[in-house]
Amino acid sequence: TSVRGKGEKGRRKGDTNGRCNALKVIQGITQPACGNVTRISGLIYEETRVVLKLFLENVIRDAVTDTEHDKRKIVTSTDVVYALKPQGRTL
Repeated sequence: TSVRGKGEKGRRKGDTNGRCNALKVIQGITQPACGNVTRISGLIYEETRVVLKLFLENVIRDAVTDTEHDKRKIVTSTDVVYALKPQGRTL
């Protein structure tokens, strides 16, 4: 008999620990050594954060819409690729 449960091997079962928060990642753009640039005006960081957040919101919204249209609960990488295509940013 197996000690494991009946679920698939290696899959997370409702555990949210270890998943990074997107807002914390976006806040990390203020690192001064990004792209070998030593000093930039503080306003550029804020503008970059706003633009990145807007872009991610649009892509995630489109990817989730594709997922819901297919009556699935898990967003796949192909959903993200299809969400990027109409924006002219194919991978």
